[in-house]
Amino acid sequence: MGGKITYFFLATVLVLVFGVVAMEGVLLLLTGEPAAMGMGAIAFVLPVIGAWFLWHNTRFARDAHRLGRELAAEEGDGAEDEALARTPGGRIDRDAADAVFARRQAETEAAPDDWRAWFRLAVAYHDARDTPRARKAMQRAIALHDGTPART
Repeated sequence: MGGKITYFFLATVLVLVFGVVAMEGVLLLLTGEPAAMGMGAIAFVLPVIGAWFLWHNTRFARDAHRLGRELAAEEGDGAEDEALARTPGGRIDRDAADAVFARRQAETEAAPDDWRAWFRLAVAYHDARDTPRARKAMQRAIALHDGTPART
């Protein structure tokens, strides 16, 4: 729950910053000076790019949580509870994560069209601290679940 609150707080701050940048863009456009007007025009592009980025990340997080809830509901009380060993600092032990990852990778190779296998592989990538591959695996799980083409 704390992660969601932090995410929404930071997203709200980002939207407010977008508003300030857009207002500064208007002020720069109103100066009438060519250099300032150019900077003012660019000031409108930055919030658009930021809003696009924020929208796609929010949609990705929402879809990933939706799949997680659905998988948890399917598995019910019989869900595997993989309590991975942790370091004294609280991080997941790399060797434990690698062992789970190897198993999840084999499951995904055995069932490449199963969104559940890709979801579990994404979690294993995340536990192994490979965020880019975790994101791609989760995108694949979302695409398979929704029946849409996977983003490359």
